[in-house]
Amino acid sequence: MHLNPYGEDAVNLAAELANERPRSVEELVDRCRAAGLVVEGPFTDDDLPHVHAVLDAWEAVVDAADERERAARLNLMLAAGTAHPRLTDHTGDGWHLHYREDDLPLGALLFSLIGVGTALHLVGRGMHRLGRCAVAECDTVFADTTRTGRRRYCSQRCANRDAVRRHRASHPSAA
Repeated sequence: MHLNPYGEDAVNLAAELANERPRSVEELVDRCRAAGLVVEGPFTDDDLPHVHAVLDAWEAVVDAADERERAARLNLMLAAGTAHPRLTDHTGDGWHLHYREDDLPLGALLFSLIGVGTALHLVGRGMHRLGRCAVAECDTVFADTTRTGRRRYCSQRCANRDAVRRHRASHPSAA
């Protein structure tokens, strides 16, 4: 996966993995590959708990009370999971930056990718561009990649459900 200037691919992968945690290393590898991540291996059963810890740390970034707390939590992720930037053409499809050592296990690779991708997304698009669905009974995480930066719902379905609920509450006779 080539990190784009906004970190969109990495934060979308993080949200997708956080919302439905992988149950096996094989599932994790398949989902990473489906998202466009080049997974070269090796990968072991130790990667799964590492990835779950990464996702716990990432969700703490999402749930931060304000920008300063969000930055502090993300800075901890960056300090623990990244290395100096380096140019690579490991897949032969063009030079790009990695913020990690070469040949890391999958869990460590995702730690770096998610941390750096989230940082690029937030500084490029706005510190408010991560959230949870505004529907009270839905706790789905999302990365706001919209043009306007005003996303409040995880999906159109939840947005519609909330609009119907608000309409019924303001027009009791219509219910």
